[in-house]
Amino acid sequence: MLDRFVRGGGRLLDIEYLTGEDGKRVVAFGYWAGYVGAALGVLRLADALSAPLAPMARHELDAQLEQAGKSGADQLLALVTGARGRSGRGAQRALMTAGMPITRWDRKETQDLHKLALLGHDLLVNCVVTHVPTTPFVEQADLDHERRLRVLADVTCDVTGPTNMLPVNTSITTWQEPARRLHDGDPELGNAPLEVIAIDNLPSLLPREASEGFSADLTPHLIGLADADGPSLPWRAAGSAFDQAVKELE
Repeated sequence: MLDRFVRGGGRLLDIEYLTGEDGKRVVAFGYWAGYVGAALGVLRLADALSAPLAPMARHELDAQLEQAGKSGADQLLALVTGARGRSGRGAQRALMTAGMPITRWDRKETQDLHKLALLGHDLLVNCVVTHVPTTPFVEQADLDHERRLRVLADVTCDVTGPTNMLPVNTSITTWQEPARRLHDGDPELGNAPLEVIAIDNLPSLLPREASEGFSADLTPHLIGLADADGPSLPWRAAGSAFDQAVKELE
């Protein structure tokens, strides 16, 4: 496809590559991905996750979260990794709606990983994106250890990447089968059954909120595409990504 742009003298400015000075994306669905991912994790813990999933309004999802909290989810422990990012903030909002106690880990806590503390939570919501080798959060060897952990909500969903932070899982789950069993657990070892939710289009479950949020992020940058002095920084970054991809074709 890129070759067709080159032959025609055009350029492809992918919104995914609109980044600011810090290299982070300025337009993304992250908040609502985190919100939905955490919400599904709560519902699975409460045995209230119905399949197949279907798009809904936020007030409908929030009502389910509130009911899950009243049914006992508010007595369980949730850990959000990457808590300060877009997805992490969305995840926290969903967990607060359910009334769940939240442990918040960001770069400092995940660089010096405390595995026993991690395994002492009922729900792990993974919102970490990394491009460098990092100690994974949950590995195969962890499954046979004493642990409280029962549900992995993998918002990042980098299931086949070299820096997958949850290498116990290497495939996505779906709207038809949102949760998949990874380990049956062993009461004698003090570990519970473990399931994973790894859906790669989470924001689609809340289409209105996701669309409005994305549009609100993108709209201020549209005028920068036609600046008299040339495209603004995010658009230049997207252009550079295109140029680099073209070079790799040569």
